Amino acid sequence: MSRIQATFAALKSQGKKALIPYITAGDPHPKHTVALMHALVEAGSDVIELGIPFSDPMADGPVIQRATERALAHHVSLGDVLEMVGEFRQQDNRTPIVLMGYANPVEAMGQQQFAERANQVGVDGVLIVDYPPEESEDFVGLLKSRQLDPIFLLSPTSDAKRVSMITGQASGFVYYVSLKGVTGSQNLNITEVGERVAAIRTQTDLPIGVGFGVRDAATAKAVAEVADAIVVGSRMIQEIESSNEANLLNNVRQLTSELRQAID
Repeated sequence: MSRIQATFAALKSQGKKALIPYITAGDPHPKHTVALMHALVEAGSDVIELGIPFSDPMADGPVIQRATERALAHHVSLGDVLEMVGEFRQQDNRTPIVLMGYANPVEAMGQQQFAERANQVGVDGVLIVDYPPEESEDFVGLLKSRQLDPIFLLSPTSDAKRVSMITGQASGFVYYVSLKGVTGSQNLNITEVGERVAAIRTQTDLPIGVGFGVRDAATAKAVAEVADAIVVGSRMIQEIESSNEANLLNNVRQLTSELRQAID
């Protein structure tokens, strides 16, 4: 059983939902990333989604785009991100880490080398936004052979056939994009999200995480009533963006604690 699977099983036995914050590796500065990861866990996060900086993050809205730009200004590479995970693992061997990013950095490193290095440093799951599931069989095989969970996105426009195909390849959990748009979009319709999550549940036993529109504690609480996990990205990045070096960790802990309390 992977760390991701064990975490969801433990939460289910407690009647709790997973809190999955997203941060971009290297934002606001590479020296802060590992400390931010530990702060997220201390404040109640169950899984950490760590973004791989890329120059054209097509699924991300302006908030996360700016985070990526700040990281790239410090020349943060995929190799650097893997080293950050390895450093985090020196103190925390329990919290699952999911890498989220785009195909170009993985292709530049090489899929096999990426899978091997990710396994070596302690990554648990991988979500590559622009690897279409129809063409991901070999990559999924590389991940699963190295005990890495392939995570895929489902959207409001995913029909039953596509949901079946994606959930057949995925492991760990699946990530439902709650809105037709980029990260950080507004106007989340909880009723519609609940209906779509219920439909997905008829086709898979995997936990279902919901993200792209969770902007505050109230939204997180509402989503937690229909999903197994709440993914918070843009709101977390906004907190990082508005903080200075002196209050960065405390501000992130405070926001995470508020979200934790809301979904509990």
